[in-house]
Amino acid sequence: MAQTKNVTFRWRRCSSRQQMTKNAYYFYYYYYIFSGIIYFSICFCSCHKTQESLLSSASGYRNYRGILNWCVVMLVLSNARLFLENLLRYGVLVDPIQVISLFLNDPYSWPAACLVIVSNVFIVVALYTERQLSKGSFTELVGFLVHCINLAIILMFPGAVVLLVPSMTPVGGAFVLGTYTILFLKLYSYKDVNMWCRELSTAKAKKLARSLSYGGDRKVCYPGNLTIRDMYYFVFAPTLCYELNFPRSPKIRMSFLLRRLFEMVSQKNRWMIPVIQSSMKPLEVPNHLLWLMFFYWFFHSSMNFTAELLCFGDRQFYKDWWNAETVSYFWQNWNIPVHKWCLRHFYKPLLRKGFSKIVSQSAVFFLSAFFHEYLVSVPLRMFRLWAFMGMMAQLPLAWFVGRFLCGNYGNAAVWISIIIGQPFAVLMYVHDYYVLHHRQEAD
Repeated sequence: MAQTKNVTFRWRRCSSRQQMTKNAYYFYYYYYIFSGIIYFSICFCSCHKTQESLLSSASGYRNYRGILNWCVVMLVLSNARLFLENLLRYGVLVDPIQVISLFLNDPYSWPAACLVIVSNVFIVVALYTERQLSKGSFTELVGFLVHCINLAIILMFPGAVVLLVPSMTPVGGAFVLGTYTILFLKLYSYKDVNMWCRELSTAKAKKLARSLSYGGDRKVCYPGNLTIRDMYYFVFAPTLCYELNFPRSPKIRMSFLLRRLFEMVSQKNRWMIPVIQSSMKPLEVPNHLLWLMFFYWFFHSSMNFTAELLCFGDRQFYKDWWNAETVSYFWQNWNIPVHKWCLRHFYKPLLRKGFSKIVSQSAVFFLSAFFHEYLVSVPLRMFRLWAFMGMMAQLPLAWFVGRFLCGNYGNAAVWISIIIGQPFAVLMYVHDYYVLHHRQEAD
C-alpha cells in the first residue's frame, strides 16, 4: 500500500514537472511572438499622418501662452531700458510745478479748477429736479425742460470759458471739457433711468435693482435712490450708465490698488511725458504709441484704480478690440462704457422710434464725431474738422472692411485704421497748433 502511494506521488511529481515545462514553453513562445510584433510596429509602421503646422491658421491651435509670456518679458526688458534712458536724460520727472504749468498760465488764475468746482451746481440741479418729479411737484414736461436746459449749459458753458479766458491752457481746457462731457453723459443716463422707474409700477421697478453693497441682500428702489450719496457715487464711479444698485466688490484689495497707482504714476512720468518732450515738432509726434499708452493708462490702470477704491464690481472697461476683424467690432469693444451708453440711451431708443439700423448707426457715429471735434478743437481754439471727418470716415470704412475683408485681412485693416485714422486726425491739429504758436520760436 505504501509502495502504491509512492508511485502515485512520483507520477504526480512527474506530471507537475511536465506541466511546468509546458507552461514555460508557452511563455517563451508568446513572449517572442509579442516581441516580434512590437519590433515590427516600431520599425515598419508609419510614424506620419496628415496634419498642419501649429502656427498655420488651419491647424486650429490657439494656445500661445508661451509666446505671450515671451512678449511680456521683452516688454519689461525694453521698458526697463527706456526707464533708465529717461532717468539719465531727464532726471526725476515727478515735478509738481511742471504738472501745474500744463494747466495754468497765470498762477493767480485757476479757470480749470474753478470750472470743475462749478460742475457741482449742475449735479445738484439734476438731483433736485428728480426729487421734485418723484414727489409730483414738477410735471414730466417741466422736468424734461429743466433737464434739457441743464444739459445744454453743461456743454456750452465750459466751452465758452475755454474760448474766452486767455489764461486757460490747452491741457487745462481739454481736461475741463472732458470732465463736463463725462458729466453730461452721466446726467443724461441719470435722467433716463429715473424716468423709466416712474413709468413702471413699484413691483416692476424692483426688477431693475441688483445687489447693493458687499454682496448683501439690501436693495434700493425708486425713489430711495435720490440721495446725495447715491448721486456722487455715480458721478465718481467708472461708468456712464446709471443703475439704482451697482454690483459691488466685497473689499478693497490694497495690493491691487497700489499696483494700479504705480502704473498710473510711472507710465505718465516715465514714458508719456518724455515721448512728448522729445517729439514736439510737426509730424514727428508718435501719436500711435501715445494712443496705446493712453489706452492702458486710462482704461486699465486709472479706471481699475477708481473701481477698486469705490468697490465698483463691473470692471469690463474694454474687450479684445485688438482681435477685431471689422471696424464695427473695434468701436464696440475698445471703450465699453461709451458703447454701453450709446447702445442704451441713443441707439436702442432710435430703433424703438422706428428708425432703421443704418440710420441709427450713422446717428451714433455723428454724435461721436461731434464730441471728438468738441474735445480737440475747442481747447486748441482751432476749428479744422479733422476729428469730425476722421470719425465720419469710419462709416464707409466699416462697410468696406465688413463686406470685402475677413479674418487676418480684416484685422490688418482695423490696425491700419487705428494707426493712420483718428490719431492722424489729432496729429493734424498738433501740426497746425505748432505752426501757429511755435513756428517763430523754432525759426
